[in-house]
Amino acid sequence: MSARAFSQAVLCCLMMAGAFSPAHALTQEELVAKLQSAGYSQIRDIKSTAEGTSVKATKDGKDVSLVVDSSGKVQERR
Repeated sequence: MSARAFSQAVLCCLMMAGAFSPAHALTQEELVAKLQSAGYSQIRDIKSTAEGTSVKATKDGKDVSLVVDSSGKVQERR
């Protein structure tokens, strides 16, 4: 495979990946607002992971670890 054909294949794959990604990923500010409206406070340590966005926060006086997936669904880790 020539370098040009390889480059075109890679570009095509990148474009396809973009087409299948969520239409609107949450910005950090939107994520914090979403979590605050769900009762979380002291939102910190926001990191992108393979599972989604990992977050540490406090709810009802307890520290919790959260994962927010690409659709915005929030799950507490156990």
